[in-house]
Amino acid sequence: MKSSRLRNRVLKSAAILGAIFFGIVGVSVSTEFNEPASASSSGPSPSFSGAPGEGTCIVCHGDFELNSGTGGVVISGLPRNYVPGQEVEVTVTVSQSDAVVYGFQMTAVNGLGDGTGEFSLPAGDPAEMLIVNSSVEGHDREYISHNANGITPVEFGSRSWTFTWTAPALRQGKIDFFTAGNAANSDLSTSGDNIYTSAGSIFSGTAISNFFDEQRSNIAVYRPSTGVMYALNSNGSQATSADIGQPGDRQVPGDYDGDGITDHAVWRPSNGTWYVRLSSGSVISAPFGMEGDIPVPADYDGDLKTDMAIWRPSSGYWYIYRSSDIGLDIRHFGLGTDIVTPGDYDGDAKADIAVFRPSTGVWYIWRTTDQGYSIFQFGIGEDRPVQADFDGDGRTDAAIFRPSTGTWWINGSSRGVFAAQFGLSSDVPAPADYDGDGSTDIAVYRNGTWYILRSSDQTARISSFGSAGDIPVASAFIAQ
Repeated sequence: MKSSRLRNRVLKSAAILGAIFFGIVGVSVSTEFNEPASASSSGPSPSFSGAPGEGTCIVCHGDFELNSGTGGVVISGLPRNYVPGQEVEVTVTVSQSDAVVYGFQMTAVNGLGDGTGEFSLPAGDPAEMLIVNSSVEGHDREYISHNANGITPVEFGSRSWTFTWTAPALRQGKIDFFTAGNAANSDLSTSGDNIYTSAGSIFSGTAISNFFDEQRSNIAVYRPSTGVMYALNSNGSQATSADIGQPGDRQVPGDYDGDGITDHAVWRPSNGTWYVRLSSGSVISAPFGMEGDIPVPADYDGDLKTDMAIWRPSSGYWYIYRSSDIGLDIRHFGLGTDIVTPGDYDGDAKADIAVFRPSTGVWYIWRTTDQGYSIFQFGIGEDRPVQADFDGDGRTDAAIFRPSTGTWWINGSSRGVFAAQFGLSSDVPAPADYDGDGSTDIAVYRNGTWYILRSSDQTARISSFGSAGDIPVASAFIAQ
């Protein structure tokens, strides 16, 4: 009987209360997060998700401190990495055992602070969610939230909403999802309610030596004398090793099964065979290539799996074994004296064939988006190409490390040209996203010591891991 009375109370409250969460408006939209709005059945006003530049629903529901209740809000369904146009089914769940009705608001934001991708509502009548747009500090954003029909729990103690988010047409680097949730007592006022916040992120593939599923690159080395890879987690509390190769093998790490975790792998020049230990523990081997080839593994077909590939300097041909359909691509591109520099320069989630010509300092890139070419001069003969996404926009940047001065020169696809003096002539460049901000960090390895310039705060990190003669795993993603 008590449960039935509580259920009736919920239904009656929903009918007249609508959605008295977050500071709610009817038709008008408030873009100032610190301006409380009036109650309405239309759903929460935008710009209260907790994203940068925004407040949260606690502006109106201020009896308790943020995230101080016994419940919470959880985002589920986000992949580790995304490809352009990917449809992602996202679920937001607000829970609190003694709450009566629930609400939420979510937005997706790129590194520039702009809303990105598109939300869409599931089929159903009546709709239980709504989508609105607003601007925060000059950044246009889209929001999805509950409406008056979507506040009643199916089971007491929590409420979930499931909807679709479609990724943008081109990669935009790391994308953050911010959500605020309300667990309310349904007393027809804004008092006595608990507000919770949560955030999640998806990446465009910057975590290139991610052995611990931390959405960032780990410090890791390959020991060519034994064929063993060693990795250290981000806080230095755990180390792993994997015996995958033998002396003479070349490391070719990558995400061959598409689970977002880097797999240990080597290529054996003597027989042209790839040996891959997947993150699941199984080992695969595949003959592909011959002695004299240069392995150039990358995701060339945009399925979020690393493809086995080789470049043959003797002929200038690329051979790419597509994981998506087990097909073979063969393309002539480059001269025998070129340095291979594959990367996703156009942001379509497919690695572009590319080379750097030391004799002229010219880059040649074949774009997969339009089957066109990019040709430009950037560097001189002594430079080492260190291409990666240094500005966090989801596109590979042409970049070089100049040993004579220890200077990095980066031609950022959205930031423009910038330089940093970091390293010595004998250092091994090892750029990767070690701080998990979606931008590649400048880094070098020096006989067992790592020097990392964090892009998130421009501070230097120095760590000891490895021995003299080891090769940083991150260096396998640039020309060796």
